[in-house]
Amino acid sequence: MKSGRWSIPATGAEIAHHDLMARAAKSSVVLLGESHDRACQHLWQMHVAASLLAHRPDIVMGFEMFPARLNPVLAEWVEGGLSEAEFIEKSEWATVWGFDAEIYLPIFRFCRAFRVPMVGLNCRRGLVSEVGKDGWDSIPADLLEGLTPACPATAQYRDYLYEVTGGAARDRVAKSGADPAFDRFVRAQQVWDRAFACRIAEIASKPDAPLVIGIIGRGHLEFRGGTPAQLDDLGIRQSMVLLPDETGQPQPKNIADAVFHLDPE
Repeated sequence: MKSGRWSIPATGAEIAHHDLMARAAKSSVVLLGESHDRACQHLWQMHVAASLLAHRPDIVMGFEMFPARLNPVLAEWVEGGLSEAEFIEKSEWATVWGFDAEIYLPIFRFCRAFRVPMVGLNCRRGLVSEVGKDGWDSIPADLLEGLTPACPATAQYRDYLYEVTGGAARDRVAKSGADPAFDRFVRAQQVWDRAFACRIAEIASKPDAPLVIGIIGRGHLEFRGGTPAQLDDLGIRQSMVLLPDETGQPQPKNIADAVFHLDPE
C-alpha cells in the first residue's frame, strides 16, 4: 500500500483524504486508534482532528489517557491557564499514563490553540481490577462512576483478545478465547471499553451534539469488538473507526472503516 494514502479495508480501494474527512464529519463519533509509543501516529491523529475541525467547528476530543475526574484540569489547559509543565503535573501524567509526554504534546497543543474541548474517557484503575475479579454486579453503584455494565463480549472479540495477548502459548492457562479461564481478562478489558463508550455517549447523545473524536488504543477499536460495540449498545450507532498503519501491507477486511498508511519511523 502507498504511504500517504487512505484505504478501505472492506474493499481494498483507496479513498481521497478530503472525501473520507467529509464522510467522517457526518458521523456522531470518530475513533482514532493508536499504538501508544508511536510519535508518528499521534501526529497523524492531530492531522485528522484538524481536518475534521475544518468540516465541523463543534468538535470535542476524548482521551483514553485521562480519567474523567481530571476534566477540570483539561479545561484549564485548553483555556490557557496552565503552562505545559503545570499541565503535565496537574494531570498526573506520570501516574495515570506514563508514556513519553512529548509525543502527545502536539495534539494537546492543537486542542489549546483552537480551543477544542478535551475530556477524559478513562475510569479509576481499581474499577478495572474489581470488575475483572468479581464482575459488575459486585460493585456498589456509587463506585461505578456513572458507568453501566458492558454488554457481553462476542465470541469474535474474545478470540481477538486471546490472539493479541499471546494466543495459545504453551504455559497459558486459558486454551482459547472461549475458555472460562479467560473470563477475568475479558471482563477487565471491557471495563475500559465501556468507560470510553459511556463518556463518549454522554456527549454524543445530547441534542445538537458535537462531533466526538476519541483518541484510544487500537486494541479497543479493531474489528469493532471493544468500544465501538459498546457505543452501539448505548445507542450511538454512527461511529467511524480510523486506524494508522506502518506496515505498508493490506489490512484485514473488517479491521476499520479506513486505514491511513504512514511512512514508518
